[in-house]
Amino acid sequence: MRTDFCRVASFLLILAVFTGCISNKKIIYLQNLPGKPEIEEETLVTYDLPIYRIQKDDILDVQVRSTNVEVNEIFNLASGMAGAGGQMGVGGFMGGGGGDVYYMTGYTVDKTGMIELPFVGKLSVEGLNTDEIKELVEKNLMQYFQDEIFVRVKLGGIRYAAFGEFRMAGNFVVLQNRLTIFEAIANAGDLNIMAKRDEILVLRQYPEGTKLHRVNLKDRNIISSPFYFIQPNDQLYAEPIKAREIGGGETGVQTFQLFMTLLSAGLFIYAIFLND
Repeated sequence: MRTDFCRVASFLLILAVFTGCISNKKIIYLQNLPGKPEIEEETLVTYDLPIYRIQKDDILDVQVRSTNVEVNEIFNLASGMAGAGGQMGVGGFMGGGGGDVYYMTGYTVDKTGMIELPFVGKLSVEGLNTDEIKELVEKNLMQYFQDEIFVRVKLGGIRYAAFGEFRMAGNFVVLQNRLTIFEAIANAGDLNIMAKRDEILVLRQYPEGTKLHRVNLKDRNIISSPFYFIQPNDQLYAEPIKAREIGGGETGVQTFQLFMTLLSAGLFIYAIFLND
């Protein structure tokens, strides 16, 4: 009998170990992984960021200032009403406020790649960068006004989605000119401990469609990859690791609790067999 009991206990212990706690190596970001180029601390990593080209559904913040009071009044009124017909902004929002302010005050690029401005009318902006749009707006406004005009064009925040094994999955708008993937993850409450950190799926929008890319957050070389910086309309998906599938414990304490539960169940079944 004692031999049988030991066999049952050993089996349950082995089962608990194999379904047990998640090692630190599986959850630590920015490691120097074997077989990959090492990046030592204090090493300067430079960036060659691609210029972002405007796409459909992007929102532009277009500000026009002039020595002509009438021009200022018209564009101040227009920017306040630009998005009045839409709904309030989505989920998380960094930079203050209670919603997506640029959805209400900016100019949305429609399905034909156009925005519509006072006096100027519709302008085709898809595929242009913000500097090129600025020049285009100035050129068109000079046809109507001889006064000195100052135009500022910038992207109305970076919109992205985070779903899967995030602590606070959802849609987010961040009022910054650039955003790293780690900032985006932090804004979504970080990944939970069950997330597969070495295979984060990035769905990135291109003019011709969508591409799927996998990135490894555990690899320190990500800081020199094209996916270190989030682009507008990116979607981040975090898959679960095997421990969730087999129901293992996340920590040593949880693993011990799992073992005790399995042991209790085994002893109960063993006692039933003894009584038969």
